[in-house]
Amino acid sequence: METFEAVARTAVAEAGERLRAVWRGSKRVEYKGPVDLVTESDREIEALIVERLRAAFPDHLIVAEEASAGISPARPPADRYAWYLDPLDGTVNFAHGHPQFCVALGLAYGAELQLGIVHDPVRDETWFARRGHGATLNGEPIAVSEVSNLEEALLATGFPYDRRTHAAFYLEFVADFLQRACDVRRAGSAALDLCYVASGRVDGFWEWRLKPWDTAAASLIVSEAGGRVSDFANDPFDLYGEQTLASNGRLHATMLAVMKPRLEA
Repeated sequence: METFEAVARTAVAEAGERLRAVWRGSKRVEYKGPVDLVTESDREIEALIVERLRAAFPDHLIVAEEASAGISPARPPADRYAWYLDPLDGTVNFAHGHPQFCVALGLAYGAELQLGIVHDPVRDETWFARRGHGATLNGEPIAVSEVSNLEEALLATGFPYDRRTHAAFYLEFVADFLQRACDVRRAGSAALDLCYVASGRVDGFWEWRLKPWDTAAASLIVSEAGGRVSDFANDPFDLYGEQTLASNGRLHATMLAVMKPRLEA
């Protein structure tokens, strides 16, 4: 596992340097869908990291965002290592020069996550977790918050790519939490939102229809920091599922209870 970690850290650090050098400049933007953007940096960073991974681990599978555009990636076999890569989580932010984006890289063996690394190149913050070894931010151990009352909680959320056609549905959940929590944030990078749960910067997070590359690294970081990750019915979190609920653990049951009436309706 040390070799896996070393290669991942080196590749992600190099990617972060490239993004930090260009994020303030102009970008060439293309649209994969009505609100689904891609820039030349998405593709460049993905190619860089994929090249490093393939050179070091030629027998590993790689599930990467841009290579998976327009398709639903198949679940890897139970006896194979698979890397999950989001080369630029928060592309809309990046395209607009808004400083909230990251590189996310996770490794799983079958369905079991082994390590995760998320790097914010603007703030030079790197979250890392290895199964059974806890989670760190820039090498220092982190833990989720101790907030236990929803009224005191700062929550985060995001909206999937079909938000123009289903905005009212997603906003119902936002309204429910706004009436009960201290406040709700929508920052535009699910991987960073999850890492903020792990660091205690926010207390809970929910989002629909995230992809495996969005959540693989950061969901392990949340778990290793002492938090909980599940679907909206409190079933075990599924990388290939459509529901992601993460919390400090103390708020999990309450957040599930808030969401339940909407889901049943």
